[in-house]
Amino acid sequence: MGLVLSLFPAFLLNAQMAPVASEADWYQWRGDFNTGVAPAGNPPLEWGEGTNVKWKTETPGVGHATPIIRGNQIILLSAVPTDQKADIPESAGDGERNPMSPTSTQFIHRFVVMSVDRNTGEIQWQTTVREELPFSSTHQFGSWASGSPVTDGERIYANFGSHGLYCLDFEGNILWEKDFGRMEKVMSFGEGSSPVLRGNHLIILRDHQGESSLLVLDKHTGELSWQAEREEISSWSTPLVVEVDGRSQVITSATNKVRSYDLTTGTLVWESTGLTRNVIPSPVYANGIVYVMSGYRGNALMAIDLSRAKGDITGSSAILFTYDQNTPYTPGPVLMDDRLYFLKANNGYLTCLDAKDGTAYYTSQKVEGINEIFTSPLGVKDRLYIIGTDGTGVVVKHGDQFEVLAQNQLEDRFFASPVVVGDALFLRGEKHLYCISE
Repeated sequence: MGLVLSLFPAFLLNAQMAPVASEADWYQWRGDFNTGVAPAGNPPLEWGEGTNVKWKTETPGVGHATPIIRGNQIILLSAVPTDQKADIPESAGDGERNPMSPTSTQFIHRFVVMSVDRNTGEIQWQTTVREELPFSSTHQFGSWASGSPVTDGERIYANFGSHGLYCLDFEGNILWEKDFGRMEKVMSFGEGSSPVLRGNHLIILRDHQGESSLLVLDKHTGELSWQAEREEISSWSTPLVVEVDGRSQVITSATNKVRSYDLTTGTLVWESTGLTRNVIPSPVYANGIVYVMSGYRGNALMAIDLSRAKGDITGSSAILFTYDQNTPYTPGPVLMDDRLYFLKANNGYLTCLDAKDGTAYYTSQKVEGINEIFTSPLGVKDRLYIIGTDGTGVVVKHGDQFEVLAQNQLEDRFFASPVVVGDALFLRGEKHLYCISE
């Protein structure tokens, strides 16, 4: 109990950043505090197909979007193939439309938002928001439903990227929708950035090989409040909103620059170079410091003091420290009790830094059983939950010394990140949604 209590001061500093939720909710992609931590949870250490599985539900289609939870409802996104083939011109049979590619399709898909009963696993409703052929290929480890939904507790906001943005109520009715056009991701890697809510603002990042932009919409109507054009190529990071000196900033991680915009006006507040290509991990924040990182064709981590960040901060004292080893390509970091955890590339090697000054407690420790990973770790109570692609789930002790507490196995493949509400761990596989609880 003492450890849980010791966590709360840091998290309370960040409470203003989260939608209003309770310990029984998980409103957004990386949890209430955008740090990948559930400070009040206590799920099991051990599980398996015959152990501590409260329920297991087969889900239609494929979606790598991490679920969100409000009350008794778990909200999932999925792209569900139909048996209807699209009429594809022969001239389109190159790369993007190549029917021989394992990441493209000839079949019309239903883009679906669904609700699952948190207690029983029963699918309550499914709403098809659009039905069409996916515009492009996607990565072999991606899906056409990879960006997580978000809620303010009253409405669901689901972004299928090139296939539209949708606002629904919790009965599955579509309240409004917007189409901002097709995105062209590098190498047909697919889409994945999640929408963000702050007050009445809904924030959408569209970094791709075309005209990149940051959009801020009125969450009630979907009308555009402002749009910032960006000199960027493809990124998959989700924006972060923080408050600095009474003003909210939208922080975006991307290849060319990390940038911060005033949420109300869209004015650029500060920017910096320093990350690698193909930025995927989302920024995390605590105690006045934001952490950004990437790990494709290089390693980069920057800790930025927001009280000093104005204008071009490249190489300035606003950057408290940098770290150039073992940073993640796909998995996001966990920021927990002044410790910053992250995995190397897409592999099971864990590093833990002091979040205040970058001192390494340990680096590149092998998490046995995790050989490939695209999910982001989850911090809860006194431990980290790390879910590998092949269904291996490893629990690591939170603290200055690396220690494995348990290793578990499920019969599915996992690309969505784990979610904890109370004493239950929710794991979305390619085929099934699991509720892990004693």
